[in-house]
Amino acid sequence: MKQIMDHEKIVRTVRRISHEIIEKNADLSSVVLLGILQKGMPLARMIYDNIKQYEKIEIPLYELDITYYRDDVEHIAKQIKLDIDVKDKVVIICDDVLFTGRTARAAMDAIIDLGRPSKIQFAVLIDRGHRELPIRADYVGKNLPTSELEKVYVHFEEPYKVTITDIK
Repeated sequence: MKQIMDHEKIVRTVRRISHEIIEKNADLSSVVLLGILQKGMPLARMIYDNIKQYEKIEIPLYELDITYYRDDVEHIAKQIKLDIDVKDKVVIICDDVLFTGRTARAAMDAIIDLGRPSKIQFAVLIDRGHRELPIRADYVGKNLPTSELEKVYVHFEEPYKVTITDIK
């Protein structure tokens, strides 16, 4: 395994993403953060904490379970259980790695089932390319070109790190 980002680099990168979100969204009271379970929630929490520290505002933060919206899992019925109102809100989806775009598409489907937001934005720590769908992130921590035979691991346990390894 090769380490790509260490703890300090991740902390600095998430600070930058947080500032970009603040700059792009003048009215933070209309912003809702949704962290995709499991790996997107730690990123969303870090962004939430930064915005709270810098802007002295607590924006809504929720976990988003996209299990029933995935196109690679057999399931019975689509259902999402979140008690939030996304109508006319700026919803920011947070995830650790953007790869094919299928997880982001599932998240957008889930959000649309909750209501009609004014905007959906997407924040990721790592964008590794290889998109299968026309999806891009609005906020990217690091672009990391990879081969399809590599795997990117984001560890949000202390100390944070991002590693890459070949799949064999």
